[in-house]
Formats: sequence, C-alpha cells, structure tokens
Amino acid sequence: MEEVKEKYDAIVIGTGVTGGWAAKELCEGGLKTLVLERGRMVKHIEDYPTMNLDPWDQELRGNTTPEEKARQLKQARTGYTVKNEVKHWFVDDIDHPYNEAKRFDWMRGYHVGGRSIMWGKQSYRLSDLDFGANKRDGHGVDWPIRYKDLVPWYSYVEEYIGVSGEALGLPHLPDSVFEPPMELNCAEEHLKESLSKEFDDGRLLTIGRVAHITSDKPREGRSKCQYRNRCSRGCPFGAYFSSNSSTLPAAERTGNMTLRHNSIAYQIIYDADKKKASGVKVIDTETKEKLEFKADIIFVCASAMASASILMQSKSDRFPNGLGNDSGELGHNIMDHHLGAGASGSLDGFEDKYYSGRRPNGLYIPRFVNLGDKVTENKNFLRGYGYQGKGSRGDYSETIKELAYGAEFKEKILEPGGWRLALGGFGECLPYHDNKMTLDYDKLDQWGLPTITFDAEWKENEYAMRKDMINQAVDMLEKAGCKDIVIRNKVAAPGIGIHEMGTARMGRDPKTSVLNKYNQIHTVPNVYVTDGACMTSSGCQNPSLTYMALTARAASHAIKQFKAQNS
Repeated sequence: MEEVKEKYDAIVIGTGVTGGWAAKELCEGGLKTLVLERGRMVKHIEDYPTMNLDPWDQELRGNTTPEEKARQLKQARTGYTVKNEVKHWFVDDIDHPYNEAKRFDWMRGYHVGGRSIMWGKQSYRLSDLDFGANKRDGHGVDWPIRYKDLVPWYSYVEEYIGVSGEALGLPHLPDSVFEPPMELNCAEEHLKESLSKEFDDGRLLTIGRVAHITSDKPREGRSKCQYRNRCSRGCPFGAYFSSNSSTLPAAERTGNMTLRHNSIAYQIIYDADKKKASGVKVIDTETKEKLEFKADIIFVCASAMASASILMQSKSDRFPNGLGNDSGELGHNIMDHHLGAGASGSLDGFEDKYYSGRRPNGLYIPRFVNLGDKVTENKNFLRGYGYQGKGSRGDYSETIKELAYGAEFKEKILEPGGWRLALGGFGECLPYHDNKMTLDYDKLDQWGLPTITFDAEWKENEYAMRKDMINQAVDMLEKAGCKDIVIRNKVAAPGIGIHEMGTARMGRDPKTSVLNKYNQIHTVPNVYVTDGACMTSSGCQNPSLTYMALTARAASHAIKQFKAQNS
C-alpha cells in the first residue's frame, strides 16, 4: 500500500447529483477537496458524442446489436439501454457484475457526472406527510428531521439548479422556487379540466416539475431549454441540471478542487484512537495501484448501493460489520419506486391542433390518496402514489397495411395520428428490513473487491397499491372521454425506478439507524452520507431534489464544524 502524502480538508466519493453538490459547497466554503470518481472523465459538451445526432446519423438507426445487448444484459432488460445514443452512459454488466437472490435492475453510470447526465430531472419536495409517515404507521424508524429543516435548503438548491413548474399550494406537495412552467398540450389541458369537474377529492393535474432552465435568468455557463428532448445524451446548452454543467465547474472555479477519475474508493480508514475516519483507500482502475488519501471530512456520495458497499467493506476491530454499523441496519431497508401500472386511451377531437418542439417533460398528477383525512383514505394499502404521463399524437396516422403503397399512403404518412393520453403510476415502497444487499467475498470483481448480492422485492402493500393505480387511471381516462383504454401492469423489479434508497438510513436512535439528522454516521461524525442511502422512507415523489437539499445542508454543517475545530 502506497500512502499518498498530501492531505486534504475533505474527500468526496462520487460525482453524481450529490457528489457534485458536496464538491461545490465544500470548495466554495474554502476547503481543499479531493473528489473521487471510479469511472472515466467526462467533460461538459466535448464528451457528449451523440448530443446532436439524428437517427439517420447513427448505425442501425441508433439501435444496439445483439452483441452489445449481451454485455448489458441486466440493464437492457429494463429498456433503458437499448439505444446507441445512450448506452455508453451505462456500465458493462460483464465487466461490472452483481448478483441477484431476487431480480434487481441496478442501473449504473461509471463516469464523471454519474447518472446526473441521464436522469429524468423530475424535481419534487417531500412534505411532512412523508417525513412523518414512518412514525404514524409504524413502518421503519422515524426521520430525525421534518420539512421545516429542509425548507431553506430546498429553496437554495432550486434557485441554483433551476426548477420549472407551477405553484399549486398543496401541503403534501410543497411549492418550489420555480422557473416558468412548460406548457401542457390541448389533450392534457382537457384531462386537467375533466379532473377538476369529475372528482371531489382534490386531485389535479399540472406540468411536471423538472430541473430545466426556462427563463432568461443568467447562470454561469448554462442557457435555457431548447426543447430538443435529447437530455440523456448530455445537453450542450446546460439547460438541465447536471454535475458536469453546473456544480463541478463551480467547484473547479474556486481552485480548491482536485478531481481524480478512474479511482475506486473501496474503504474508509478508521482511526480508533481519535474515534473518527482518517482517509480513504482507493484503487486506480488503470494501473491497479492501491493508494491512500487522508482528510478531515469524508462525504460518501457514490449512490445508495455503492455507498453502502464502501461502508460495509470498511471493517475494523471497532466496526467488524462495517463502518458505523452498530445497528446492523447497513445494507438493509432497500427502497425504490414501483411503476409500470396505469392505463392509456385514445381521445377524439383536437384534430386541428398539434404542438411544436419536443418538450422534455410530461404531466404530473400529485398524490390524492391517504392524505390524512377520510375523503382520501384507502384502507387497502398504506402511503400513496402519483402519476406521470403525457398526451400525444401518434405518428403517420397509424399506417394501415392496406394503404401501404400508392398516393393515398404517401398522403396519410404526412398526417399525424389521433390523440392519446397515458397515465403511469409512481408508488411508494415501504421500508422493509429484509429487503437488503450483502457482499459476496467468493465472487470478486476484476479489482479483487467483493460483488454485491441483492435480495429485495415488492411486497403485499405495493401490489395492493398497484391495483388502485390501475383502477384510478382507467377511471380518470374514462371520465375524460377516452376510448380504447389499454391497461398496463408491468411489474418488473426493484431498481426499475432508478431511485435506490435506504441502505444507511437516517434516524434518531443509533441502535436502529446509521446516520443522524445531519447525515453524519452516529459513531463516526466526520463521515457524511448524503445520497439515496440516507433515506428513511421513500415518499412517492422523485427523490433527487431531496438528496441535493440534504447534501447542501450537511456540507454547511461540515464546514462549520471544520472551521470551529481549526480556529
């Protein structure tokens, strides 16, 4: 083991949405910060190879070959990697294996920026309905924070990243600091009016809240959305938030950041005498050299599963089961959002209307069940769900085989098809202790590190919720006048929502949780975990905005602690 002599004030593990935020805040706070990324370098704009390609510019019109799919077999089964325009952002399953006691769709991006390049940008605040849920119904443990603790940090993050959306005044879906909302199309407006007229439980429809700049407000190196809907390829305009276009450049401008890619952090070093962490052990993926880096503060932001894996590998006499794992909860309580349950239908009318541009966003119907009152109560399941969806017109007038040649066919393919509305439920998963990941030391990866085995599944509450997600979607579409309604119930497996959470949860009691209210490991307070691993419950909202707010808050706390100790 070669010891690297230079010592940093802070080390950040990971460069995704939380790693980027930790780097920005710590560097702007004056701390000399080493940022570690296990994957390759990706520079904003110059390393987005497919950002401007049309289908005819790509081999096989952008489709992957059977040989390429075979190298991403687990990820390809989700449908997320079937296009050449994005497959390079996802890892090779053969080179980066994992194990499944039960199916788990683990989507990973090993490069600078991580999944912040290809995330869906949906950005919603959690509320006290979410932060108090575990305490109310007895599942999991109580969050050590409430909504009021995150309000200023939500606002701080939103103003920086740019979140477009519409204020609704709903207590269970608090409003954000908004950029101008994107427009609904005529079919979506029709459904919005129908919900208001046909339902008396407060349900409503709005445009999705997305981390896209839509105003002319100046932001360093970023401009507003161009409605290309090629976001997951990497946006050369920096219109949507990513670490590459936003937080990492901000950290770099301070002169305080050292970014080291191709560096796998696999163990945090514990100093038993000082009762705190002293550094991080790293493997250089190109040379296979093992290195040590020292720091006073460590932020673990590698993603929920990778962060838990690092902590589990960080064994010592004091922590034989992994760093900070006195509770035994490390690696347990895996959550994700279950989706694929809903319906779609055709909508007559509006043939004289179409839309311009490719809006990188859809409609959103906030949660309207189990809001804490009799009107919205559903006794068949706990917690709730929302919907994401869209209204659209089909291509080429649903070309018919009988018209597949001649002048009539040529005319028809120039006409858009009819309107359709689609609603997909997005449901909360309860925290179950037996939904877990473990490390397999008999199956090592190419760097000699243990591989992860997943043992997690949806349970009775999620399946009961899915029935209602389908029934309510059908009811809403029928009342809006839709015909030819098609039910969808693609169950899939945890991981499909790409919102892995819970493996190092926050809590009030060190006996039942890993982290405290500032995201510090209870017994190793100079180690902060702020990615999805920290989540105590999942809510039904997309969680990345909450991860960022928690990271900014934790970094502020770490900076104050560091300066107090060194004053």
